[in-house]
Amino acid sequence: MDFKIAVIKGDGVGPEIIDEGIKVLKKIGEVYNHKFEFRYALGGGDAIDKMGTPLPEESLDICRDSQAVLLGAVGGPKWDNVNGDIRPEKGLLRLREELGLFANLRPVNVYESIKEISPLKIDRLKSKVDFVVVRELTGGIYFGERGTSIIDGVSEAYDVEKYTEKEIRRIGKMALDIASRRRKKLISVDKANVLESSRLWRSIIDDLSKEYKDVEVRHMYVDNAAMQLIKDPSQFDVILTNNIFGDIISDEASMITGSIGMLPSASLRNDNFGMYEPIHGSAPDIAGKGIVNPIATILSASMLLRHSLNLNRESDSIDKAVQEVLIKGYRTEDIYEGYGIKVSTKEMGDLISNHIK
Repeated sequence: MDFKIAVIKGDGVGPEIIDEGIKVLKKIGEVYNHKFEFRYALGGGDAIDKMGTPLPEESLDICRDSQAVLLGAVGGPKWDNVNGDIRPEKGLLRLREELGLFANLRPVNVYESIKEISPLKIDRLKSKVDFVVVRELTGGIYFGERGTSIIDGVSEAYDVEKYTEKEIRRIGKMALDIASRRRKKLISVDKANVLESSRLWRSIIDDLSKEYKDVEVRHMYVDNAAMQLIKDPSQFDVILTNNIFGDIISDEASMITGSIGMLPSASLRNDNFGMYEPIHGSAPDIAGKGIVNPIATILSASMLLRHSLNLNRESDSIDKAVQEVLIKGYRTEDIYEGYGIKVSTKEMGDLISNHIK
């Protein structure tokens, strides 16, 4: 089968990790007789340098005309002082908004072969850690009304957290659907003891849960959720939360695995279209050194196959290849702790590609 995939390499380590993700997808094409057409587009700081905008219209058109988007990473200190309206991150936010990508999925798995690199004590990882954070992505404080002013000589600023019933229902339904296909447990994270937006969130999730009798639905305040992730991460199956809480909780969850370089993500809408990227940033301090971990990007490519192209068998083969390479002791610098075989970015990509059968 033939598929069109938009590719935004982005900034910093973005081009390095995207190259390895594409390498693995090309191997999938060879093994399973698929043809992937990679359609390259500019985005982030790279686009600012070349086009004066973090998301050129041409790039948006390429994404719209593809079945999925594979994204590296955007941003870096180089663009810290540009006008706020053209910062690299603005391009990412616009991509999500223009493409209608309202749901962000971040699966968290602690691999048995590398669980010793987790900052948690081993006894807290006795039970299998395997959960997914479902984060609302196009609403809330990041997209709400904002402003600055000076009153009586004193500067002030505000950012508004606002959600509509429609926004909450669509992300809640997606999370409940996912929970119904997993271990049938959902924890909705909010701050309903303080925030009106969270009280609306909680009431709508309670109403939606009536349609999913087989899913156990619980609520948890965000501060407690942050503590529980460290105390016993195995208790979680699906975590549902808003934009800002999800941003923070999912990054905390990533460190349970031992490295942010291990976690993929998918940004989805109600059809099969999605954008796939590692959860880490552009890491300009290590760009070009060949040491960045490409596994998060490779697993993002796996999610792309599963969620956007309905190629579950092919996705499984990537996931299995990653596990086999880790079991054999191969490690990039971020997951190497004095034993095993240290490899470069490119070597890790080659190893995983060669294990796809």
